[in-house]
Amino acid sequence: MNLVIVESPAKSKTIRKYLGKDFEIMASYGHIRDLVPETGAVNPDDGFRMNYELIKRSAKQVNRIIAAFRKADNLYLATDPDREGEAISWHLREILREKKLLDGKGIYRVVFHEVTRRAVLEAFEHPRDLSSDLIDAQQARRALDYLVGFNLSPLLWRKLQSGLSAGRVQSPALRMIVEREMEIEAFKAREYWTIQALLDKDGEKFQARLYSMAGKKFAQFDITDEKTAHAARDGILAAAKSDGAIVAKVEKKQRRRNPAPPFITSTLQQDAARKLGFSASRTMRVAQQLYEGVDLGDGMVGLITYMRTDSVALAADAVREIREYIAKTYGGKNLPDKPRAYKTRSKNAQEAHEAIRPTSAALTPDEVRSALDRDQLRLYDLVWKRAVACQMTHATFDTVTADIGCGEYVLRATGSTIRDPGFMLVYTESVDEDARKKDEESGKSNFLDKTERRLPALEPDDALALKKVEAEQHFTEPPPRYGEANLVKALEEYGIGRPSTYASIIATLQAREYVVLESKRFHPTEIGRAVHKFLTEHFERYVDYDFTAHFEDELDEISRGERGWVTVMEEFWKPFKELLEHKDENVSRDETLQARELGTDPRSGKPIRVRLGRYGPFAQIGTRDDEEKPRFASLRPGQKVGTITLEEALKLFELPRDLGETPEGEPMSANFGRFGPYIKYAEKYASLKDEDPHTITRERALEVVAAKKKFEAERIFRTFDDEGIQVLRGRYGPYVTDGKKNATVPKDRDAAALTLEECRKLLDEAPDRKRRRAAPKKKAARKKT
Repeated sequence: MNLVIVESPAKSKTIRKYLGKDFEIMASYGHIRDLVPETGAVNPDDGFRMNYELIKRSAKQVNRIIAAFRKADNLYLATDPDREGEAISWHLREILREKKLLDGKGIYRVVFHEVTRRAVLEAFEHPRDLSSDLIDAQQARRALDYLVGFNLSPLLWRKLQSGLSAGRVQSPALRMIVEREMEIEAFKAREYWTIQALLDKDGEKFQARLYSMAGKKFAQFDITDEKTAHAARDGILAAAKSDGAIVAKVEKKQRRRNPAPPFITSTLQQDAARKLGFSASRTMRVAQQLYEGVDLGDGMVGLITYMRTDSVALAADAVREIREYIAKTYGGKNLPDKPRAYKTRSKNAQEAHEAIRPTSAALTPDEVRSALDRDQLRLYDLVWKRAVACQMTHATFDTVTADIGCGEYVLRATGSTIRDPGFMLVYTESVDEDARKKDEESGKSNFLDKTERRLPALEPDDALALKKVEAEQHFTEPPPRYGEANLVKALEEYGIGRPSTYASIIATLQAREYVVLESKRFHPTEIGRAVHKFLTEHFERYVDYDFTAHFEDELDEISRGERGWVTVMEEFWKPFKELLEHKDENVSRDETLQARELGTDPRSGKPIRVRLGRYGPFAQIGTRDDEEKPRFASLRPGQKVGTITLEEALKLFELPRDLGETPEGEPMSANFGRFGPYIKYAEKYASLKDEDPHTITRERALEVVAAKKKFEAERIFRTFDDEGIQVLRGRYGPYVTDGKKNATVPKDRDAAALTLEECRKLLDEAPDRKRRRAAPKKKAARKKT
């Protein structure tokens, strides 16, 4: 018997029908071992020896694999064709070696980039050994990420606040988002005006823009006020009235646009974000499903090639099939004489990999529609269309540029029409937002736009009717915040991370609450800004884009066998460790949390500052050196430490707001607290969800308090005050509590009718509350001398 290990059960179902009854296929369900989650998992003093342990969730499956392997003659390791897949296979082999089960058995590594019969059988006919170079590269990456995270994160706890983390690639990505936000905040809008004219040629109307004045080409900021704009508008009207609007020059050209290369991981994530609104993680999850296989009615079939790749190469067989499909479906005129070949931009691309493409061009989106869910179909449609389009002829555009003279003014009209759509019959690449905004502000017309702009037939000396001239006011806009698409593009351009890591980088930043996604754009949080500030001030080298990209290059050199992984780690660790120790000793928490002074409180004459605290950003009047204690107030949602004004901060201290009394005579006030806004009545609190303590009315506050009282009344079934026991309504049903233990009320009992003796019995029989595992004691930070 032959035992085959893949990563997922979906892939195992797909390849089972290819291999026959002599092969048993089992899934590892991803990684099976990882570093122990504690200090010392990587020992730099012992050749960076790594201490692994079995992942708890994997224990049962690993035991099943071991049991199956005992009966097998050969083991085929068919995990994914990348470093992570190589490492999973290596970890499994190491576990079997420790169990002393390898003697007399064959261990083979098989790699395929598409889950099809041809690719799978060919891989099994040509197995190889595990690659020590790929394993070393993965171990180096894992060790590096561990050493950065387990050493830099505790420093953040001591200098900023507990619970923070720093990562080798997430920190430069955070830097991108924060620096873009700082650009936006520092941006000063500039006013500019454009002059648009509506012209007519024999009843056909078209638009033109002011191109030059008195022989000087019109630039974006030549007109920056209304008076000058109106003078230009009136001058054009006067010149047209006296001299007419005459066509001075017509230029006709043909332009070509070539198809985009087939998808790699980053471009798939970008296009899916722009066209489908998918997050990077959603794109990769759906792509994994398409790669591993779906049931088309006669068994599982892999629909796309491996989706973690930075190579734009296509297999010769795939190109041949795509070209045959194009010729048959779209005709020979849409098929180039020779296959198109694309050059991979990434210098470290693994050329053994392919681009992302359909496993068969014959499996059109319409053919597989009934077997796919909505997300799968939409993503497969993108992959299929881009792969087919990349082997089609270019698109041809007829462009016309006409200059129209009005005295000393020249207006320019541009138009474009599609002469031959070529590849655009199938697919058009989406436009990056940064580039689109630049074109809009500069007034450039893009002949590649989807919409055609037609001009009437124009010839030199043609007289035109000037129908209208308008002066339009504009303001420059700040650079756009990063969305998923342009953040992935930026990460790729800077060489930060690898295609397989983009989704996890973005997910980590959101999980740590360093950034939030609002209207599909990333905004840094206050804590994200604080972490960025600390890292750029004290660990600038390690969040530098070039340094991060250089380390990715070194990992690739390890994977190619050009460098030893221990040597690379030693070069990194020594200076990093020295810097950590220096900063821990010489940077105080007060220095890190430097407050921003806004001015003076007009009532007390004390300084008012803002800074980040343990529970978020807050304003403070006075200092701890004053006789009276400082006053504190949390910043409101949307307010930022770096931009809040003195006037805005002073309003924060208007809380708590007195709202009078409840009908029962209880004093009532509105305020912000540790857990958000609330109404206080007597000594109790009612949370506010989407309402502001500064503006909430007394009437609305009374409604909130009444609702809270009603909830509390309905929540309590019985109370035994002398014993400190209550019977309460809980999320999962009624329960008894004495504040120390909780006991579920049996379903056959009426909670409101329980006696004190019954409550005591239920509590005695209830298990003790599980104690939270105590956090490890932190080493005291050394004081600055």
